[in-house]
Amino acid sequence: MEYSRATQRTIAYMEEHLSEEIQLVSLPKIVGYSRFHLSRIFKLETGLTIGEYIRVRRLATAASYLLYSDESILTIAFELQFQSQEAFTRAFKDVYKLPPGKYRKLMQSLSMMEEEQAMNAQQPIKGWLLSGANPELYGFQVDEAVFHAGTKSGVLYAKEVTNNREHFATMMQGFQAHAYKGKRLKMSCYLKTAQVTKCGAWLRIDNGTGDTIQFDNMDNRSIQGTTEWNHYSIVLDVPEESVSIYFGVLLIGAGKVWADGFRFEEVDNKVPTTNMLTQEQLPKQPFNLDFSE
Repeated sequence: MEYSRATQRTIAYMEEHLSEEIQLVSLPKIVGYSRFHLSRIFKLETGLTIGEYIRVRRLATAASYLLYSDESILTIAFELQFQSQEAFTRAFKDVYKLPPGKYRKLMQSLSMMEEEQAMNAQQPIKGWLLSGANPELYGFQVDEAVFHAGTKSGVLYAKEVTNNREHFATMMQGFQAHAYKGKRLKMSCYLKTAQVTKCGAWLRIDNGTGDTIQFDNMDNRSIQGTTEWNHYSIVLDVPEESVSIYFGVLLIGAGKVWADGFRFEEVDNKVPTTNMLTQEQLPKQPFNLDFSE
């Protein structure tokens, strides 16, 4: 239940060309879909037009440049394909509520304060915890330099280079299932990776005795290697006996994975589930009962 192939390919292309002029008229041909189909499905799945998505991502990139580079505002504006510094300033202020210059000064001063605090103590990420089979081999933190939208993302990373698939960790959290009982739940997020052995988002539904009754960790569509930001989703039913919902990002082996923009929403039964614990995995009838085969 990721976005459709059309939307995935469109996002991947745009992420690679944010600092270049993207011709919306030629984009459907580049990704291999008709203009009508691409525009309709992209808006339906992301809630944004293609132009709006490009604008959001360019502004997020600009926010990072303002904080972590010395490039002038004019240079950043032109590099990210804005027609003028004034146009860039208006667009940036619409999203970040401050003009670029004031944003740079404010965020740099806040960053210096946070760095000083971090020297004294390791600050946890509010609401999140590190778990897994080998949490001591991994770290997770807020990343203010890499994000999909807004100003921050969460990053989970291996402290050492290892492709051992028995080593894994997750940054995760849980909450009560009450609000979603009897409903079909879709969790979505944006992920970006760097040299990962294997990773993906995951979602789990538990009952009152702690048994897992719905689960998906993207094992059949896992992410490997280095990838730009893209959208992934999981859809599970939340039965009436559900008590807890847990979710997060799983990293197996080496690499880094950034996560941003987690979202939960109820969907109807027309949206297929991605549950990996379905009865369809079992044979329809018992077989080889006399061990002759």
